Amino acid sequence: MLEKVSSDTGGLHADTTSPLNRRWLRWLDRRLPAAASVTLNHRKLFVLPTAAGMGFLLLIFLLWLLGTNYENNLVLALAFLLVGLVVILPVHTFANLSGLKLRLLEVNPAFAGDFGTAKIVLERTGKRTHERVRLSWPPEEGVLVDITAGEPVDVRLDLPLVRRGRVRAPRIRVESRFPLGLFKCWSWVDLDVEFLVYPQPKAPGPLPWGASVGEGEQEKSFSVSGDDFAGLKNYQAGDSLRHVAWKQFAGGRDLYSKEYASGSDARLWLDWDLLAGRDPETRLSNLCAWVLEAERTQVAYGLRLPGQVLAPALGSAHRHKVLSALALFPVKGVMG
Repeated sequence: MLEKVSSDTGGLHADTTSPLNRRWLRWLDRRLPAAASVTLNHRKLFVLPTAAGMGFLLLIFLLWLLGTNYENNLVLALAFLLVGLVVILPVHTFANLSGLKLRLLEVNPAFAGDFGTAKIVLERTGKRTHERVRLSWPPEEGVLVDITAGEPVDVRLDLPLVRRGRVRAPRIRVESRFPLGLFKCWSWVDLDVEFLVYPQPKAPGPLPWGASVGEGEQEKSFSVSGDDFAGLKNYQAGDSLRHVAWKQFAGGRDLYSKEYASGSDARLWLDWDLLAGRDPETRLSNLCAWVLEAERTQVAYGLRLPGQVLAPALGSAHRHKVLSALALFPVKGVMG
């Protein structure tokens, strides 16, 4: 049974098959729709006490109970003072995130089994500073940042990627427990992050030199000891005297050496059919490793997949084009 290219991250987040979770995600999609730029406000933020905050509320209750039972005005005054603090703290915690703007800057391709990186810009929309702000893709720890100056702050978030293809990243959790950690304010932001994930490189062996013949006109490799005469070239010191064009030299022309074509294909073709007998995902991983090796050794290479041929070339643009073809190749219906 062939595996279809998946667009998940390997089960990092809550089970979306649960009816409760599905309703929660639908509600989030309506309230916080996906966008490349999001500014946090009262519609996008949630505030609740932390575990420390619940313990603090319990302490206030015990103080009130103690002061009431023993008619101790000093203890009652302390309890009411702490109640006032509890009333004010959620407002400050909420204000620490309100007005914060998040903008997606770039998303870098990655290899399966590695981390994908998204670059996000955080900036103020007013005079208020934003301190101790944490961004993460749970359960990853994420990054903690302060936005206190007027300049935007660049943040890089990493997400583990398991499968090749196009992977839609989950929502980013933006959270702050400033100033005392008794309340937390958070939001789930969808910056429409999508990763292009290349196959995981798995080397099958050395590069397949001469193992594949190009389509159309065969490209010749030239030498002085081939099979077919291909032409003349300027004589260079070290060329065999047996291949010197003495007839042309005797006719008063410059000294030339005869050049022959061996008839072999000089191009490097990374061919799907060279890896017959392996499952499709392993083939793609092997081709990916060959691409990286060809780039490392600076050898021009082409790619042949069922229904797709990329001509030999070299360079970062060609590398991305070839790796993208491997990442997006649909294995469904392709025989191993």
